[in-house]
Amino acid sequence: MQNRIVELRKVARALPQSSGVYLMKDRLGHVIYVGKAKNLKRRVGSYFQGSRRFIRSQPKIAAMVEMVREVAVVETKNETEALLLEGKLIKEYKPKYNTDFIDDKQFLMVSVDFQNDLPRFRLCRNRKNDGAHYYGPFAQAGFLRSTLLEMRKKFGILLSDAKPVRLKDGRVRLYDDVRAEIFAGHNETTVEEYRSRVDEACFFLEGKAKSWLKELREEMNKRAEKMDFERAAELRDLSDSLSQTIAKTRRFTRGFPNAVESEGEDLTDLVECLALDRIPVVIECFDVSHVSGTFVVASMVRFVRGKPDPRSYRRFKIRSFQGNDDFKAMEEVITRRYGRLLKEGTRFPDLVVVDGGEGQVSSAKGAFASLGCPLPPLIGLAKREETIVFSDRREGLKLNARSPALRLLQRLRDEAHRFANQFNADLRSRRIRESVLDDFSGLGEVRKKALLAYFGSMEKLKKASVEDLAEVEGIGPKIARRLNLFLRKGKSSWF
Repeated sequence: MQNRIVELRKVARALPQSSGVYLMKDRLGHVIYVGKAKNLKRRVGSYFQGSRRFIRSQPKIAAMVEMVREVAVVETKNETEALLLEGKLIKEYKPKYNTDFIDDKQFLMVSVDFQNDLPRFRLCRNRKNDGAHYYGPFAQAGFLRSTLLEMRKKFGILLSDAKPVRLKDGRVRLYDDVRAEIFAGHNETTVEEYRSRVDEACFFLEGKAKSWLKELREEMNKRAEKMDFERAAELRDLSDSLSQTIAKTRRFTRGFPNAVESEGEDLTDLVECLALDRIPVVIECFDVSHVSGTFVVASMVRFVRGKPDPRSYRRFKIRSFQGNDDFKAMEEVITRRYGRLLKEGTRFPDLVVVDGGEGQVSSAKGAFASLGCPLPPLIGLAKREETIVFSDRREGLKLNARSPALRLLQRLRDEAHRFANQFNADLRSRRIRESVLDDFSGLGEVRKKALLAYFGSMEKLKKASVEDLAEVEGIGPKIARRLNLFLRKGKSSWF
């Protein structure tokens, strides 16, 4: 017994004087207790001191110490991180001598019900398999509550107590008139615009709110200079709460000493590389595709928090001209896309990317100018040397091939390119099928268009009976019989 205590004292004296978590193990290597410490050396050593008065006064702890044969530790950056890790390890190992964390009700989390078209932000203690997104856990419950209330003002989001009203024109009224005055954004808005608020708020919860924290502290200093000490104190308390809530934590692996940093490195890097004012939660990217000046189309893809949002992708047929002019095509699709958002009162994305160099960027700038709206952050990505082209007078930027920001932009560009090429290929395939009608004598352009408009596609047209064909305006029984026979004979070779 004494030799065991002596050895454990030596282990304790060799520990670092930093915050962390310690694991007590029995002779079989089972974890029987997990604890946190501000100072690992001091805390672990206290269990094996000669007097150990505090242990003798607590029979449960004394019994646990009698069983300890090994101590393992994990260093952390701070006490908050140690608290989070302690809870995680207790839930994983369910040690015999821990009781506080077993019921999984120690920390608060924020759930966002994305299955609802008007997601709300709710506080909860348990994760459920309900399709919601969960953020946390957060070690400081009071800080989290005050931060969430301020987020409602900052982003104009719905909390659990909100009762939005659906309006007849399809929009929604988010809050009652009293609360609407203190929250950001329009009170009566579209579902799409509200979802963009949710995206920003979620990204904020993921720990990327440094810009807001900076704003709060700057405002605090301004208020103090104006001798508005009451408001300065409120802002100080809020910034302290925010700092505690969004403090970057680490996700620990089973092999304790290794850790994985939280996600979002590519977006953070993009902010620094492009000198943006804030995290680009929503990014839209455009590409133009054609084949020797024919079948000119364009695509728009949308990334939210660095990930594709396929539901928001858009395809464009070029209407304003015929031929090969990428610059005019880019100007047209930018005008159409953001002209519509202006009309709907929907917020623009945080960053617009065009596939191409100075010409495409200049065309996009011209489109925004013609709309008479402020120019959002806008860049181009030139393929040849992967050069970032800015819409202001900054020189082109070439990033390291391993740059997280460049990899994100390449994913955007490649996805826009894939989507545009797919649309182009679909149109060409459809045109090839429709051109079969050119080989049928007796059909002019008017009748061909009438047939395709009536049936919707060549696939449905080829299955039509003589009677169905005769229903189309301008197609009599005689032509209908001939066309039915023509389609039957040729379908094996051209479908």
